Amino acid sequence: GVEVGPQPHGVLRADTLDKMRKIVKHGLDFVQLFNAGREFPPCTIEVFKIMEKVDYPRNKNDEVIAIIHPKLQDQDWQPLNNGDPLFLTLDGEVIAYKGDCTVYPTFINEAAYYEKKQAFVKTVKIKLTAKHIRSSVL
Repeated sequence: GVEVGPQPHGVLRADTLDKMRKIVKHGLDFVQLFNAGREFPPCTIEVFKIMEKVDYPRNKNDEVIAIIHPKLQDQDWQPLNNGDPLFLTLDGEVIAYKGDCTVYPTFINEAAYYEKKQAFVKTVKIKLTAKHIRSSVL
């Protein structure tokens, strides 16, 4: 499967549809070239590894007491460093990120995740290395 977004539920966006078409085309091109016997050299790629789901701050009654800070909103996949603002309480207090490394939040303030008690997901950037590959069926 391919998930391209974010995109609000029930909304069709031309730019998102175009991204989805491009990634599916690249996947199909790879399969065709692989099946034709093309050898692919080793490569390294940066990816984001999910580390932790982060909930909204809550009170003792399990009620949300803060919202996503405006500086974090719409910043999916952007670096978040120690001291950067995360949440804004209903009283106007800023809750900052406290971490020992840079993380890359995603799925920030997504409506589909409210019921799952998820404000965003913390990811870290890592490098994956793939060996060369070639179809053995020729």
